[in-house]
Amino acid sequence: MRKTHQRSTEKTLHKGPSLWYALPALLLFGLFAAIPLVGVVILSLTNWDGLGAVTWNGVGNWIRMLHDPLVLNGLKLTVILTVVSWLVQTPICILLGVFMAGKQRYRAFLSVFYFIPLLFSSTAVAIAFKNLLDPQFGLGKAFGWKWLAHNWLGDPNTALWTLIVVVSWCFIPLHSLLYQGAVRQIPQSLYEAAMLDGAGTVRQFFSITLPQIKYTFATDSTLMIVGSLTYFDLVYVMTAGGPGNATRILPLDMYLKGFKSYDMGGASVVGVIILVMGIVISLLLNKLSGSDKMESQMEGV
Repeated sequence: MRKTHQRSTEKTLHKGPSLWYALPALLLFGLFAAIPLVGVVILSLTNWDGLGAVTWNGVGNWIRMLHDPLVLNGLKLTVILTVVSWLVQTPICILLGVFMAGKQRYRAFLSVFYFIPLLFSSTAVAIAFKNLLDPQFGLGKAFGWKWLAHNWLGDPNTALWTLIVVVSWCFIPLHSLLYQGAVRQIPQSLYEAAMLDGAGTVRQFFSITLPQIKYTFATDSTLMIVGSLTYFDLVYVMTAGGPGNATRILPLDMYLKGFKSYDMGGASVVGVIILVMGIVISLLLNKLSGSDKMESQMEGV
């Protein structure tokens, strides 16, 4: 009887919350994500100009898009934008997050300035930088700096790299905030023990801080990379894909195909490609980081 009672008690304790609690979230996900996703996949197998009748095309759109030079160029540009922006933003965000996690008052004061880009919309930022970088009346012309007066957005060799700088300026504050919160959750006893062992600031950073924020690193990298796959407004306002097709990344190519060329089937194919890339990258990051194991790093666990 005691064993039976113990087993029933253990089952009750480890049962956890009911799945019914997740029902509202599942309904919203199905309504606003799963159903539209299925619709886009079906639409990628059809011909539709957005107004007329929908006709079945099978894999014709997929074959056409996978051989389209604009799609292949957009895929290359998207990969470059994603990888380079991640390489630029990640170390800066980690260092800023660690810096802002300090308890000194001046750090809180400087943090206000770091978060200023979050107050502006992407469209406003794009318009501002487009005018500031204008070779005719921008900063370079105003201060007489010849190197800054270069047509950064009009030169095919510099347009994409300029966009990466602007994108990084916009989103570094958000990701720094995530790292700041993660660093503040690290038990201070770890740093105190390291100081007693003679570890300096740099050694503490690499031996304590970085290992303790590895799950935040995986989560933030996922947000950063998946977000890079969906950039549209900044690119559209600043370059509209130009000069030529030097900045025509996949999200912009999807928009131009669907709403400029009235090729909804082809645009849906591009959208599914972006979705698949995001899912694959997210799964790989979670698997490589080990965050799917949900191991706790808190003190005393």
